[in-house]
Amino acid sequence: MASVVLCGLSGHVRADNNTARKPITVFVANKIITMDPGWTTGTAVAVRDGKILSVGSLTELKPWLDSAPYTIDRRFENKVLMPGFVEAHGHPILGGILLNLPLLTYLPTVRPYGPIFPGVKTRQEAEALMRKYVLEARDPHQTVFIWGWDVVAMGGRHLDKTILDRIAPSQPLIVWDASEHFIYANSAEMKKVGVTDDAFKVNGVMAGADGHLNGQFLGTTAARVILRHEFSPLLAPEYALPRLRSLLDLSVKGGITTQSELALGLQDYATEEKLYRARFSQADAPTRCVVVCDGVSAARLRKEKAIEFIRGLEQSSTDYLIFKGVKFFSDDSFVGLGMVMDPPGYIDGHKGIFILQPGNEIRDAMMPWWKAGFHIHIHSNGSGGNASTIEALSEMQAAYPRIDHRFTIEHFGESTPEMARRVKALGAVVSINPYYVYYRGELNAPFMGTDLAYTASRLRSALAAGLTVSLHSDTPIGPPRPLEWAWIAVNRFGQDGKVLGPDERVSVAQALRMITIDAAYTLGVEDKVGSIEAGKFADFTVLDQDPFAVRPEKLRDIHVWGTVIGGRPQPADAIRPPAALANPN
Repeated sequence: MASVVLCGLSGHVRADNNTARKPITVFVANKIITMDPGWTTGTAVAVRDGKILSVGSLTELKPWLDSAPYTIDRRFENKVLMPGFVEAHGHPILGGILLNLPLLTYLPTVRPYGPIFPGVKTRQEAEALMRKYVLEARDPHQTVFIWGWDVVAMGGRHLDKTILDRIAPSQPLIVWDASEHFIYANSAEMKKVGVTDDAFKVNGVMAGADGHLNGQFLGTTAARVILRHEFSPLLAPEYALPRLRSLLDLSVKGGITTQSELALGLQDYATEEKLYRARFSQADAPTRCVVVCDGVSAARLRKEKAIEFIRGLEQSSTDYLIFKGVKFFSDDSFVGLGMVMDPPGYIDGHKGIFILQPGNEIRDAMMPWWKAGFHIHIHSNGSGGNASTIEALSEMQAAYPRIDHRFTIEHFGESTPEMARRVKALGAVVSINPYYVYYRGELNAPFMGTDLAYTASRLRSALAAGLTVSLHSDTPIGPPRPLEWAWIAVNRFGQDGKVLGPDERVSVAQALRMITIDAAYTLGVEDKVGSIEAGKFADFTVLDQDPFAVRPEKLRDIHVWGTVIGGRPQPADAIRPPAALANPN
């Protein structure tokens, strides 16, 4: 067959005969929800070379099917296809590591393989479980890592070395809290890594009544005092790669086709980059991954070469591993109530923690990247933290105005409608964690008041202000289950089944945008994923039911068959754990 020549007003376009004759795969479904507002549904989608050619009915695909050999795949003819779900804020390495550690979470926790961890409800139960984990340690000199202490659920009381020394008098022990921002260490661990009272110069390293270290390292800056000594073994390829795979497997079970890493380099740039390249360079990569680099760590590591370094990473992107943007931290955690709240503050009077101080420090940390045109993300949780973030953005925008900068406020946990309006006026977007209301609403009320606790994760107010909004899990804060995120957004149930902040509920259509096209937008990859449109990657989530056809309270109960990534089907029931993780805790 000769090449086809198309004549147009601007000249001649010659089609590549080899490309034009490559075979097409057509996936037929009961319904295809495209998330394209101008072409909303279909029943067939044509795919070639991992990308979408056309979507509609089989009849509407005929112009393409007349042009090349094709195969019709009917395995989904009784199912519903949606754009592959997008995790707008994740940490695949850290999430995979923590979910495979001995667990101490208060709430039931979904693990990549095996049964759900049921949760511990009392301090006595938690201490007994920690003793069990310590007794099971095989090497008396190796640090025992435990994840999930929930300071809020346990009455607002932090662990300290006195408690941990009682549990482990000689075995080095680290307990990582559920927020991922606090570290508790016993005396044996602090002695092992050589941490002394000199560490008090770091904000968040706490002292006991005797004036010496009490084993509490509160906030990400303080936590690194311990983790910089102990995290390297956890990043060894033989340990980290199976755990990274486990988190991606869990994501596929939830229908995710695009993951994200929102703080590459927070522990070790070189090692973390190698791990991501190793996993996402393989032909069987189960998801794509958008990687956002930690800006402060890059500046500390590369100094005046930091911008050049991150640009180099962005230029090395592939279809499966996309480096894009930098990340900063305003205040601390929502889950541990380390975030900073505006007056009236916390009922018990405790103060939150700023990671980057308001004013010059936060602005000056971001300004070089802003001027260089980078997409900036910032972890910002409490009302005080969000106020600091918004003011820094305002000052940068006033000094060096930018259009479509896509500045993304990550979490936006405790906000006001007035803040949302200002964020919109400054051209920013937000990515919100719905688990802040579902998991934490009732728990937080005694610490900040019912109104603020129940209106965490304001979605309707953000939409009313005209903001683009995405949802995320920040796994392991919550599981990578986008239909559950949408279920929370639509219903706003708390743990007891009560509707928390009903006026902040959104529609099913709005919630589905937040896990597809708008999530892609907040990551800056909406040209590649997020909707089923010609030219985008052939990434689909396969569902047994239509999300628009079930009752809103049943949204999260829809069974996820699996995903299609680049035209390659991935059934969830075919997932098996790697040998290293065949026997979860």
